[in-house]
Amino acid sequence: MANIPENIPEEYRPISMWGYFGYQLLFSIPIVGFILLIVFSFGGAKNMNVRNFARSYFCWLIIAVIVAIVLIIVSVFGIFAGTAYSAY
Repeated sequence: MANIPENIPEEYRPISMWGYFGYQLLFSIPIVGFILLIVFSFGGAKNMNVRNFARSYFCWLIIAVIVAIVLIIVSVFGIFAGTAYSAY
């Protein structure tokens, strides 16, 4: 982060590529990562960029859970529909 001016406040300083990589690894840890994701999303991080990254990761997590639930429901109904027609 050699090109960042020193007069930028800490809460607005950009995160390096390794910072994003590290936060993504941290949020991927099953229980601890989810707790830290919630904390960082709702104001636990002083840096605005970390908070916004945590919020975007949390939104993707919610979307992935909803898609997984829909796919499970569709596959379960598909299994039941297949067994109902195979009896005839």
